[in-house]
Amino acid sequence: MSVSEKDIKKIIFSNARTYNDWQRKGVSNKILNELYDLMKFGPTSANCSPSRIIFIKSPEAKERLKPFIIESNLEKTMTAPVTAIIAFDIDFHKHLPKLFPHDLDAQNWFNYSQEVAYTNAFRNSSIQGGYFIIAARMLGLDCGPMSGFDQNGLDKEFFPNSSIKSNFLCNIGYGDPTNIFKRSPRFEFDEVCEIL
Repeated sequence: MSVSEKDIKKIIFSNARTYNDWQRKGVSNKILNELYDLMKFGPTSANCSPSRIIFIKSPEAKERLKPFIIESNLEKTMTAPVTAIIAFDIDFHKHLPKLFPHDLDAQNWFNYSQEVAYTNAFRNSSIQGGYFIIAARMLGLDCGPMSGFDQNGLDKEFFPNSSIKSNFLCNIGYGDPTNIFKRSPRFEFDEVCEIL
């Protein structure tokens, strides 16, 4: 199917909304694989690709997630077909010989300091989280990203004794627009941007 440039802008940005209500329609594992296979090509520092994703889909996995979601986010999360835990690996630099093979010294750009490693892992996983949302929308999915959860509790449950930490959660599925509220305002260019 041919999609015009104007349509792509609408799909990804101007017509896309954050959803809290979901149609009773599942998301296939095939779509989740396609989503990752799109987002993985987005650029990161030295191709470091620190994001790690757990797709919470089964009823059993949802029950494991439930205790860590704040009350105002609980219903929309439990009714979403999938909730993605967008996380990051602080030890991402260990994989740079594979991911950045043309400079085998790249590990040393990050591994000399835990603070440097953490900052770069968090920053680049946040960038990858943006790619995740764009890829999901391109595949016809709707998204509901959120940060209202018990991060420490969730990390102990899903990433015990690990260098992996959660960044944010993103509900995905096919949104139900019935109760969606009017789009909130955005800043204009001259309110937040400068050209020097």
